[in-house]
Amino acid sequence: MPPPAPPLILASTSRYRRELLARLRLPFEVVAPDVDETPRPGEAPAALATRLAMAKAAAVARWRPEAVVIGSDQVCEVAGHTLGKPGSHEQAVRQLRLQSGREAVFHTALAVVHAAAGFERHDLAPVRVRFRALADAEIERYLRLEQPYDCAGSAKCETLGIALLEAIDSDDPTALVGLPLIRTARMLRAAGIDPLAGAESGDLGGGSSSRNPEARGPSEPGP
Repeated sequence: MPPPAPPLILASTSRYRRELLARLRLPFEVVAPDVDETPRPGEAPAALATRLAMAKAAAVARWRPEAVVIGSDQVCEVAGHTLGKPGSHEQAVRQLRLQSGREAVFHTALAVVHAAAGFERHDLAPVRVRFRALADAEIERYLRLEQPYDCAGSAKCETLGIALLEAIDSDDPTALVGLPLIRTARMLRAAGIDPLAGAESGDLGGGSSSRNPEARGPSEPGP
């Protein structure tokens, strides 16, 4: 018989990533990583997303070396600006005005770490998104209806935010929501967890919550 697969942990408190990972029907835990997400001076958006994804996975892997740990982060880049989660209505208005009529690139980074096996990989799934020219009234109405203040770029493509867009270009369809599942499945297979072999039937919900004893608090409320 093949050895049992190691436990799986999602190093994120993002409900979006939790819902996406649950699609693979694998049992997993959710642990809040303790990571400072402050960008470094001059750090490029893709480099920032990759560094934070690795830092999140590594932070939890230090506490749970026997587990395969997934970390992810997303940073939006548009017109030379780096956009994270707006956190407020006013900042979301500024972000959508900046993206209006422009192409934005959402850099979604993924990292998988299995410390006990010395396994560590990361990858980047860039998503190009072209926004319509948006009137201020449209921006205000959308934000009042959806309140996407925990989403990088201030729009939820999986719901009403799709009405703000002209096109999406990606080779990993769920990357824009926060977790690139094609890359995730590939990395999990390399780490010894086969989604098809390990998938559970029945309930598609997933993710029991645990807490990293070193964590000060949730560090990632959304993608």
